[in-house]
Amino acid sequence: MATRTKSAKDRPSYRCTECGWQTAKWLGRCPECQAWGTVEEYGAPAVRTTAPGRVTTSALPIAQVDGRQAAARSTGVPELDRVLGGGLVPGAVVLLAGEPGVGKSTLLLDVAAQAAGPGHRTLYVTGEESASQVRLRADRIGALDDELYLAAETDLAAVLGHLDAVRPSLLVVDSVQTVASPEIDGAPGGMAQVREVAGALIRASKERGMATLLVGHVTKDGAIAGPRLLEHLVDVVLSFEGDRHARLRLVRGVKNRFGATDEVGCFELHDEGITGVTDPSGLFLTRRDEPVPGTCLTVTLEGRRPLVAEVQALTVDSQIPSPRRTTSGLETSRVSMMLAVLEQRGRISALGKRDIYSATVGGVKLSEPAADLAIALALASAASDTPLPKNLVAIGEVGLAGEVRRVTGVQRRLAEAHRLGFTHALVPADPGRVPAGMRVTEVADISDALLVLPRGRGAGRGGRAEGPSAEGEGRTGARTRDESRSGGAGSRGASRTGAGRGEARTSATRRTAGSAAAKSPAAAPAPREEEAPELWEEDSAAPF
Repeated sequence: MATRTKSAKDRPSYRCTECGWQTAKWLGRCPECQAWGTVEEYGAPAVRTTAPGRVTTSALPIAQVDGRQAAARSTGVPELDRVLGGGLVPGAVVLLAGEPGVGKSTLLLDVAAQAAGPGHRTLYVTGEESASQVRLRADRIGALDDELYLAAETDLAAVLGHLDAVRPSLLVVDSVQTVASPEIDGAPGGMAQVREVAGALIRASKERGMATLLVGHVTKDGAIAGPRLLEHLVDVVLSFEGDRHARLRLVRGVKNRFGATDEVGCFELHDEGITGVTDPSGLFLTRRDEPVPGTCLTVTLEGRRPLVAEVQALTVDSQIPSPRRTTSGLETSRVSMMLAVLEQRGRISALGKRDIYSATVGGVKLSEPAADLAIALALASAASDTPLPKNLVAIGEVGLAGEVRRVTGVQRRLAEAHRLGFTHALVPADPGRVPAGMRVTEVADISDALLVLPRGRGAGRGGRAEGPSAEGEGRTGARTRDESRSGGAGSRGASRTGAGRGEARTSATRRTAGSAAAKSPAAAPAPREEEAPELWEEDSAAPF
């Protein structure tokens, strides 16, 4: 190797000890990592070239590579295996990140105990707790095994020494931000330290064929702490989510080189530890004998798993000039949009001056647009103080024009609702194959969906809300799945046309009658139009 001769450029430069950023002049603050006082002077290294070296392993055609060495091995936790794509691949490095207190250490300690067995040693390295503290948690959750080894270390060299002594098939490091290398300047958890520690552990995993689970911290914004390079180096990135005040925990795949990233694992955190939940829909429902106003059920997709969730809404008279809008588990912007659609397109005018509270059951967070229709119906039901029909689920995205748009996975959602005993569903047009014994009603817009609310019952309790206006009185509204498409469409079009013409004639008749009444006080009053029947009566044309 030849070293270039000195030139004018061979002069001291400056480098950040945290992230390694280099500059030609000194700065008080690193522009890359925003750290203060970390830019220090160092000698400019000589530029060297790398000559071709000896090949360690010959290149082979991809069809001749033995793929059996990378076969996944189960972790013993089925919900985690679902997210990982079948289990842990030898030599794979998995990064699990989540908020403090969400249960990362508890889950990985349970995984370490489940994976340990004859011929499969597991090494659990903790840098945040003492060995005795981890033992207490292991006693509480029953994570004890003769092949599970425990070490409390924060030095990278000591961790690598434990690997030579124990020779495990699975390594758990809690956490990667607490381990530091004495060869690198900077505090533990800094960008340079995290990069060096992660790189050393990844090299050790690949060389030994050892699966590694790393615990990662997150920032206050929810991003993984440390350099972005960390997520690029590892094979799998998992996000551990959940409300600290709720039992449900979700493990989502953000990156997975060995499987799909649209899988979600569900866990329940309790006093005895953390356990997988194979059927989590029951955690998001409230069992009642009779329906309650302001509640509506929907089916959300968490990855590829359908979950039945309940949306609740409550409206009360506001005592302040600016009514409150409080949400829990729902996006505030989406709830506000549904309120505007109900007021403008659904002709419900009692929502603007009332305090509105909306929430989900069980701590689940609904962010996908498929929950729009359930949110709108829950708000309308709360405003009219009228319960929705029993065993009804609503699925669909609602646009600003009031239309109900199609969403993905309608058939999977309907199959899950039917499995749990729901018999009726409101869905957008063309839902596909419908489960046998389930009555599915297709709705085109929000006015069609509001037909499931009986008119007149809510008004009897103070007239809190107005139902759909007279403009929609002549509409056929929603169309059930067993109706013929041509007949349903024709009836709807004819009904809308007839309604429009009838409204014009009725308006003209009202104006003529009003003029006659003004001229002749003794004239007989104009005949009142026949009120629409309640949609839940047996002789009505309601969709249910």
